[in-house]
Amino acid sequence: MKQTINNPNEVKWSQYWEESLKQKEDKNKDWDKAAPHFHKKAKKDDYHDLLFSKLILDENDSVLDLGCGEGSITLPIAKKVKNVTGIDSSTKMLELLNKRAQKQEINNVNTILKPLEKISYEEIGDYDIVLASRSLNGIIPIEETLKTMNKIANKYVFITLFGPENWKIEKEFNDYIGKENKQFPGHNYLFNILYNMGIYANVERLAIKAYREYDSIEEAMDNGKFRLDLLNNNEKKQLKAYLKKILKKDPKTGKLYNTKDKADWILIWWKK
Repeated sequence: MKQTINNPNEVKWSQYWEESLKQKEDKNKDWDKAAPHFHKKAKKDDYHDLLFSKLILDENDSVLDLGCGEGSITLPIAKKVKNVTGIDSSTKMLELLNKRAQKQEINNVNTILKPLEKISYEEIGDYDIVLASRSLNGIIPIEETLKTMNKIANKYVFITLFGPENWKIEKEFNDYIGKENKQFPGHNYLFNILYNMGIYANVERLAIKAYREYDSIEEAMDNGKFRLDLLNNNEKKQLKAYLKKILKKDPKTGKLYNTKDKADWILIWWKK
């Protein structure tokens, strides 16, 4: 895609975002398959605590959680606000969310089975807070989705996206096997899309401290960051050899780790 640019503010960032995503073969994931083990993987760093410390919530608020998954964000929020609606495209994720809500005796959570980019204001209505936690990175119709989110929200919109250092060891592995790196569009794309929409958002980097730890090489391979379903048998062998090479064992815990293997998340938010 080529754009003739006379004014930087006229750059169609949404087109750059969409074209970048269309080239990525790993933008979609089988979340039904990932659901049973997702909660265990999701709690391995301090992302949740950092996000909760930034959210502006009131006990009378209604919250729309887009891409809610199995509820690792939804359920703690539900304890602080009037009600939460979680939207997700995975049946299995919502089943887990509802089971966990029932077990914890949380009765102010509703769920809707739908891809988040398919929602409309006419269907959803008004909410005080709209949250998209780690769920917009693979959404192609990004500008339309953001417009809908902004229309639904009465008070605040909060979004988290991959930071620039989120994929360090994955990039190095692709270099190791001579495979091209096709990255998700950066958070700067989304900031500029919002700017072109007349939304002047705040941007913060969530300072994740903890690096990932694994009990085995096999767990490190199957941690969700490496798309094993897209690797052939030879590439899987190369991945195993690569991880054996870069992972160290903590003598105190016996866990395998690499200090570069750390999540990086950017928070983008604005007040209506």
